[in-house]
Amino acid sequence: MSKESALSHSTIDPYKFLQIVPNTDGTITRDWSNYPSIVAKSDPGDNTLLVLSKDVPINKLNNTWVRIFLPRQALDSSFTIKLPLLVYFHGGGFIILSAATKYFHDFCSKIAVELPAVIVSLDYRLAPEHRLPAAYDDAMEVLHWIKTTQDEWLQKYVNFSCSFLIGDSSGGNIAYQVGLRAALEVDNMLPLKIRGIILNSPYFGGVKRTESELRSANNPFFPLCGNDLMWELSLPIEADRDHEYCNPTVGGGSKLLYQFKLLGWKVLVIGGNEDPLLDRQIQLLKMLEQKGVKVVSRFGKLGHGSDEDPTELHKDILPVIKRFVSSSIMATE
Repeated sequence: MSKESALSHSTIDPYKFLQIVPNTDGTITRDWSNYPSIVAKSDPGDNTLLVLSKDVPINKLNNTWVRIFLPRQALDSSFTIKLPLLVYFHGGGFIILSAATKYFHDFCSKIAVELPAVIVSLDYRLAPEHRLPAAYDDAMEVLHWIKTTQDEWLQKYVNFSCSFLIGDSSGGNIAYQVGLRAALEVDNMLPLKIRGIILNSPYFGGVKRTESELRSANNPFFPLCGNDLMWELSLPIEADRDHEYCNPTVGGGSKLLYQFKLLGWKVLVIGGNEDPLLDRQIQLLKMLEQKGVKVVSRFGKLGHGSDEDPTELHKDILPVIKRFVSSSIMATE
């Protein structure tokens, strides 16, 4: 990693902030009690459930799985329209949290009802035990699983030609990076057809500090030292923050964006004026526009992702996501 460290700018202990303990073998111990989780519920007889959910294994060797969300209204015999599919990647700086984490479970449930849509939320391998590109590999694997699975919910209720990638924070990073990969093998993805990518508070960085990052040195919700530590634990060994996994403006990734343009994919960038990563999100937005990619942006008075009150955050961005999905589908019809 770069010798430049956020520790000189911060009075916050990044390990205590992230509630992790480093181990001598390079792994970390996570206190999962700090991250409330939700059990999937798929009983159609439970009328209190607006959304049914179930967990399905993907790769038992890697212990990856997905949580699928199905809006109850799809079970109504009068509901004959197949639903768009959103493949969701959770946040957590690549090192913590899960598809079962309450915040992400609730968010996916709300999307499923509001759009409506079927959501496939991936529980991918975490760093530092599995450094990048492990999460990207898991995400590509789930896309290939989706196109071949005989899962009843997906086969019966999904319109695979109206699919989207969506992610929060580091999940937004995954959605972007996997979008670059998927754009190169669209014919091999059929019947899955991606129409757009939704990046909610996407997690990117770089060696040179931005103004919004420097302002966050002692941000209690997302301090710069915590940001740096997550990259240190998730990037390949010896890589610094100017690796293309972290900084989308370097390496070969940006050169692949012409594929987004050729395919007509739209990208939604959701950011917050109080987010320490605001400048990174604006850099990404400008780069996409310069490459001719169709971009929709929404910057509100938000912090970073799950730092916000979930009810207010969902109320603020769900209509934006709904409009983006609807307009993207209409543009291809």
